[in-house]
Amino acid sequence: MKVRIAAIQYQMESVSGWREFEDQVRYILAAAAEYQPEFVMLPEIFTAQLLSFIGRRDVRDAVRRLDKYTPRYIDLMQSIVREHGFHLIAGSHPTLRGDDLYNSAYLFVPNGEYFTQDKIHRTRWEKEKWDTTAGETLSVFDTQFGKIAILICYDIEFPELARAVCEAGAEILFVPSCTDDRQGFWRVRYCCHARAIENQVYVALTGTVGHLPVTGLGLNYGQAGILTPSDFAFSRDGIAAEGVPNTEQIVIADVDLADLAESRLNGTTIPVLDRRRDVYERPVVAVDARHSPEKG
Repeated sequence: MKVRIAAIQYQMESVSGWREFEDQVRYILAAAAEYQPEFVMLPEIFTAQLLSFIGRRDVRDAVRRLDKYTPRYIDLMQSIVREHGFHLIAGSHPTLRGDDLYNSAYLFVPNGEYFTQDKIHRTRWEKEKWDTTAGETLSVFDTQFGKIAILICYDIEFPELARAVCEAGAEILFVPSCTDDRQGFWRVRYCCHARAIENQVYVALTGTVGHLPVTGLGLNYGQAGILTPSDFAFSRDGIAAEGVPNTEQIVIADVDLADLAESRLNGTTIPVLDRRRDVYERPVVAVDARHSPEKG
């Protein structure tokens, strides 16, 4: 089965109110729809753009005020997917449940139904400045275009998470991201490619670009990419498509799920089948190899 993915490098810029934000989102998603994708992805916490008019008050308070826009955010995304018929990984959005704030990714399907995936691992900023709560559950979403999972930014840097969802059947990993510098971007990008090779899956990554007059989100460094395993069935460098860094654009690629199935059985290497679980479950042996002076 061939699947078309559209990953949006989303421009972060000041908006004067909700309507201006909505207009920007509708415009970029309508542009993506023209390519007739099965999946479209927006970046992590792109709704923080709303902070540009909420105000520059206390950071912890400000990010919590974003939650009052959650019903509007959901209504907006539901109306868009009903109109265009694609599956939308609508970035992530700070979401309150009780007194706890989660960085939650939202998956909207064409009938408007939606599902969430909380970020499992928090960055220092999320823990120390935003005071978020860590997610506890991983999900694999079974869609008509294959099984997918969402790992938000920092979560892709933990191979255990990708391994868990891939062993549960995920064929495409979606990684909405938000990084403020080149180093942060490359940490995420390198890990995305490693996960694609280790698990013989496709990994789609996108991030925010531009700047905001908002503490902690003033600068954004982003580049979308749709990454593949590294073997003959795929593009030479394991990159199906990638964007121009720090430019608002839509990155498109077609991926074939049948190529994954074939590579897992008959690839040049077959890491999915070659895993030595018997060894992984054994304790690591500590060996004292320090040099000891000869006794005279």
